[in-house]
Amino acid sequence: MRVVRASNAAEVMSAKAEAHVKLNGWVVSKSTVGGVVFLLLRDGSGYVQLSAKKGTTPDSVFVAMKSATRESAVTAEGVVREDKRAPGGRELQVKDFTIIASAETWPITKSAAKSASYLYDKRHLSIRGRKVIATMKIRAEVIGASFDYFREKGFVLISAPTFVQAAVEGGSTLFEVDYFGKKAYLSQSAQFYEEAALPALEKVWIFQPAFRAEKSRTAKHLTEFWMIEAEQAFTEQPENMALLEGLLAFIVKRVLERRKEELRILGRSLKELSLPLPRITYDEAREFAARKGASFEWGEDLTTEAERIISLSHESPFFITDYPLSARSFYHMTYRDRPKVTRSADLIAPEGVGEIATCGQRIAEYEELMERVRSQDFSAESLSWYLELRKYGMPPHTGFGIGVERTTRWIAGLKHIRAAGLFPRTMTRISP
Repeated sequence: MRVVRASNAAEVMSAKAEAHVKLNGWVVSKSTVGGVVFLLLRDGSGYVQLSAKKGTTPDSVFVAMKSATRESAVTAEGVVREDKRAPGGRELQVKDFTIIASAETWPITKSAAKSASYLYDKRHLSIRGRKVIATMKIRAEVIGASFDYFREKGFVLISAPTFVQAAVEGGSTLFEVDYFGKKAYLSQSAQFYEEAALPALEKVWIFQPAFRAEKSRTAKHLTEFWMIEAEQAFTEQPENMALLEGLLAFIVKRVLERRKEELRILGRSLKELSLPLPRITYDEAREFAARKGASFEWGEDLTTEAERIISLSHESPFFITDYPLSARSFYHMTYRDRPKVTRSADLIAPEGVGEIATCGQRIAEYEELMERVRSQDFSAESLSWYLELRKYGMPPHTGFGIGVERTTRWIAGLKHIRAAGLFPRTMTRISP
């Protein structure tokens, strides 16, 4: 018998009937009906049903399949058969079967799986679940699509330090660390370093982790997460928003093209985005929230409840523009005729998910930025190199940051952002 070595379960499911194949994987489930034992096998590409009939299959193979425990790593060899009753309409009738690494009794029972806390305590095991796998594949597509999008747009991928001495988003959310006797912090954002790279590369982006010591116990906050950030020279805010919404539309289209099965597993209905995305102002958002009983003072950032209510009022992602300076970081540029209003926006996902990205135009002039630093009591010394950039040919420029986990959460239709990462970190969880 000539064996065609299929590299994964997906190839088995698309192979011609009667093809002889061999594959490796893990046992998902096992059942015995009469004299036939069925195993569901999983590998990195998907799932395939294995079957062995007593009296037809060699006794040693039949016994080995019956003894295989859930999550044991195995090798199976056999013939592909069409069977409408099998998942995907195909199964592998096994001729040879070997247990490579036997698994002990699986600890995640149906009753235990009802506890989210238990599942995250056992995250190193629960990531093998069908929905978690589907989510991680969608997350990978979000990231991969971003690489393709920026490459097509002529952006250069750069890296930025994780250890920093200055805050980007505010000192209250910094993780402080000892750096050889000096005070340092884990980076909240790569923005400052991207801005420094603009005169050399003009259009840059990064994909790396960010850290925020936010004491928020909400469905959208993590203490460690991954960010996609971009900065572009010779641009203003309208171009920046177009770049950001184009990225999200590109990601959604890619997921729809390549991850239909994963969306089906998650029960998620998703449509391509129609550009440009809707836009409402901060003032309009505030008025709407007030009418719904979630009022807040002008100048404050949107409250969690107000953001949720406004998010629920839309069917697709949308922008909230023109935030007050008091609700934004010091580097945001304001309108000349409205000095208390910034040229910035948040990209809001619908269905109650809320903000997934922030974008804005940066102050490009030294004196203006210096005045802003003084007015907000920032340390000019710790920001000296960032300020100096404005002395050496810094043109108008813009940028944005979009969270990978928040974007994945919305695309995959997840209830909590924890589910969008392999090993999430929150205020109360740092293990496993």
